[in-house]
Amino acid sequence: MMHNSIIDAIGNTPLVRLNNVTGDLKLTITAKVEYLNPGQSIKDRIALKMIDDAEKKGLIKPGGTIIEGTSGNTGMGLALVAAVRGYKCIFTTTDKQSQEKVDLLRALGATVEVCPTNVEPDDPRSYYSVAKRLSEEIPNSYYPNQYDNLSNTQAHYETTGPEIWEQTEGKITHYVAGMGTGGTISGAAKYLKEKNPDIKVIGVDSIGSVYKKYFETGEFDKNEIKPYLTEGIGEDIIPKNVNFDLVDAVEQVSDKDAFQTTRTLAKKEGLFIGGSCGAAVAGALQYANNHKLGENHLMVVILPDSGTRYVSKIYNDDWMKDHGFLD
Repeated sequence: MMHNSIIDAIGNTPLVRLNNVTGDLKLTITAKVEYLNPGQSIKDRIALKMIDDAEKKGLIKPGGTIIEGTSGNTGMGLALVAAVRGYKCIFTTTDKQSQEKVDLLRALGATVEVCPTNVEPDDPRSYYSVAKRLSEEIPNSYYPNQYDNLSNTQAHYETTGPEIWEQTEGKITHYVAGMGTGGTISGAAKYLKEKNPDIKVIGVDSIGSVYKKYFETGEFDKNEIKPYLTEGIGEDIIPKNVNFDLVDAVEQVSDKDAFQTTRTLAKKEGLFIGGSCGAAVAGALQYANNHKLGENHLMVVILPDSGTRYVSKIYNDDWMKDHGFLD
């Protein structure tokens, strides 16, 4: 099969059984390996959908500039679409993101502005605020805003959810995904629960994020917000793409557990993945153990991105030791 361009290769990623990290658990745990998208992450799906929808609505014209705040992966997907369709890109990101992500975005021709992590979302220096300001200043620009753009959720409703249902032959009982912008968990969950309302949806959050307490109490507690190093999941805002009505439980995972699980998956399963993937699997194992899931359960865990983004961090022994993550 010949594709017309690289963006036609987005989606239809494999589902792979985890064999060596599940311990004594009897259930089947499978991983949706999203780093096999052309931009090496699940965010290729939403990048294509957001630009397709923007073009249909006339929100971006030929030769225009895409401006987005990103932890790196959405930017990569948008940069691929931009390269194929002739757009320019400006991305804002935070200083906690790996240098690899910044370098990869620049390699694809994007301009990248690095902003401080530890400021309020509405601070003019935040990566949200800088992206919004640039989109207002630069003519013929489009600000997708993956946090509140419901094309994000729709991309997963149209692609990720149906793929999981088909690949498991409808036997899935538990769906696990990290919670960042909310699109991955909400879009696929909506599709899967329409197929079978009994499917349990488990969100995975970082310690230092507001999601778990907000899910359990309905309270947005700023005291929950603390620095953490896992990239791409957890938030200090509640994006429009998060639909908590579709979520049955939220598991919170520490940076240490996330990163140690990430390295274990590489060594024991051959899955060279990023830190939010390790967090998702750690959260999935926590949930499975706590709820005593057994042979009649089939769990699907989303692995959002590739380890190539984190060679200088999670896969670097010195960095891990400096942060107290290696025993």
